[in-house]
This record gives sequence, C-alpha cells and structure tokens, in this order.
Amino acid sequence: QVQLVESGGDLVQPGGSLKLSCTVSGGALSFHDMAWYRQTRGNQRDLVATLPRSGPSEYVDSVKGRFTVSRDNAGNTVYLQMSDLKGDDTAVYYCYLKTPSWAVQQYEMWGQGTQVTVSS
Repeated sequence: QVQLVESGGDLVQPGGSLKLSCTVSGGALSFHDMAWYRQTRGNQRDLVATLPRSGPSEYVDSVKGRFTVSRDNAGNTVYLQMSDLKGDDTAVYYCYLKTPSWAVQQYEMWGQGTQVTVSS
C-alpha cells in the first residue's frame, strides 16, 4: 500500500525559509503525479504547487517566486522549498499523490500534514 510521510514543518520567522519533504513508500514516486496543498483552520485545502510525472510544475500566484517544488525519484521524495515566508503562509501543508489518468488502477492519497507557522 502506498503511503506518504511528510516532515519539515516548523515555526519560522517572517522572511525565513523552510524545506518540507514527503517520502513515498510502497510505490514508485516516478509513476505518480504529486502536489502540495495547504489548509488553514476552518478553510478548504488549497493547491500550492503541482509536480507532474513529466512537464513543468505550476504554482499558485501567492507563492510564485518564493516556493520551489522538486522531486527525487531515486529517493522517492518530493520537496517544497519555501523562502521569504509570510504570515499568510501559516498552514498545515499536505503532500498529495495520484495515479496518471491512463493507469489501470486509480487511487489518490494524502500525507498526514505538517504544520508550518510563520511568526515573530
């Protein structure tokens, strides 16, 4: 069974940087499309950035130029590098995985979430 384990959330000051990790077990990262989402209390889970199996990643406007996503297929890990963090970036960050549309077996999965708090 495919599982996602996230790490890296922390308390950071405004303007600081943080790098989140999401490790996939039970399946090959290279087979899956990935994404990062975030959620604040009482709000829906919003897309932050995509990491497709192939092709460029996409970012929501609020993080463009500050956040960078990457994937290490050999290490089965995806990353979210965040810089110039702002208070509005405070949220629980979730890693998301899904199978390609052409895959015989379709599934999607969420990580457990990791808390990022931006505060002085």
